[in-house]
Amino acid sequence: MADLSINLAGIKSPNPFWLASAPPTNSGYQVQRAFEAGWGGAVWKTLGDPILNVSSRFAAINFNGKRVAGFNNIELITDRPLEVNLKEIYETKKRFPNHTIVASLMVEPKQEKWHEIVKRVEDVGVDGLELNFGCPHGMAERGMGSASGQVPSLVERQTYWAKEAAQTPVIVKLTPNITDITATAEAACKGGADAISMINTINSLMGVDLDTWNTIPHVAGKGAHGGYCGPAVKPIALNMVAECARHPHINVPISGIGGISNWKDAVEFMLMGATGVQVCTAAMHHGFRIVEDMIDGLSNYLDQKGITAVSEIIGKSVPKYSDWGNLDLNFNIVARINTDVCINCNKCHIACEDTSHQCIDMLTDSNGKSYLKVREEDCVGCNLCSIVCPVDGAIDMIEVPSELAPMTWNERQTALSLATCEVDVKSN
Repeated sequence: MADLSINLAGIKSPNPFWLASAPPTNSGYQVQRAFEAGWGGAVWKTLGDPILNVSSRFAAINFNGKRVAGFNNIELITDRPLEVNLKEIYETKKRFPNHTIVASLMVEPKQEKWHEIVKRVEDVGVDGLELNFGCPHGMAERGMGSASGQVPSLVERQTYWAKEAAQTPVIVKLTPNITDITATAEAACKGGADAISMINTINSLMGVDLDTWNTIPHVAGKGAHGGYCGPAVKPIALNMVAECARHPHINVPISGIGGISNWKDAVEFMLMGATGVQVCTAAMHHGFRIVEDMIDGLSNYLDQKGITAVSEIIGKSVPKYSDWGNLDLNFNIVARINTDVCINCNKCHIACEDTSHQCIDMLTDSNGKSYLKVREEDCVGCNLCSIVCPVDGAIDMIEVPSELAPMTWNERQTALSLATCEVDVKSN
């Protein structure tokens, strides 16, 4: 059986599955239940000056029969006294000494405030700290959360202040509500961060009730933007993790967050550079015991691959991730329809005819039976037909050998530039 333990900047955990700072980690009772279920760690719901929450707080998007494809909340940080949280952290760590407890923190951007809360939290035995620079609602209006997380200089300064007092590793949690997350990730590194975590929730309005015209959710007929998470945000989060993992000046471990619902999602994040992952929405949807399937699935996957430790897969796909200008312009794939599997629903033909490159023909064989065939010479390999096809195995995307040598757009532009220079030299 493969070794599932991880070491994130000195924070050790029996497996890479942590609960993210959120409602599931609001109390010692919950975190202890999670550890009993098998979670390797938990990031305690963000500590700071207790706030007043509103009712209602959550909303979700259900899509095509799938419940909770996306999740929205307007809940804030802990509404319980700091002393109560610290007491429960101490008791939980004492009961589960081999499990990871990281305290999420959020205070005003003042040096003395960071020093005070860091010292108080570390006194109860946490394994690390996570600075919450990501919360997009409520706290941001008070100058905290994403209001700080969107300003690189504030990220760097507050990270430095936390590090001045910290004796345990400091993780900086980044907001996705920014043009380039690598800018704030780099700022966190300059401030001395031991690791970064991403992504926090995305600014969102979940919907509007067509009968009452109230926003969803609403509080006495009034609404506000909230934080979006769940399976729908996974591609956004995965991209941001990858961008930071391949950045030359971001050289700290990453804790991946955002739409992770199963072991396969976790593997993808780790292949793209995350040392471990944090989960929230999936636990809220299905309960803590989903971690059993995550652990079993990851363990079986590693065993099948002949990999002895999960740490061996971290970042293995990062070298494969690049910019569009580095992609081979002469690489070709085409669609091929397997007529023995195709059910003739014609979705591929409609999609191609109406919105792509009109390269799927509707034909009739000698027996009068209709079938679909791709004109490969006109197919650009866009994948649309295989995406809309409802039957697995009905459409394959096949590589077609090219007579041309590999050439990227960047290489092409360089060649054109050199050719222009040669012409200019000859003309002079």
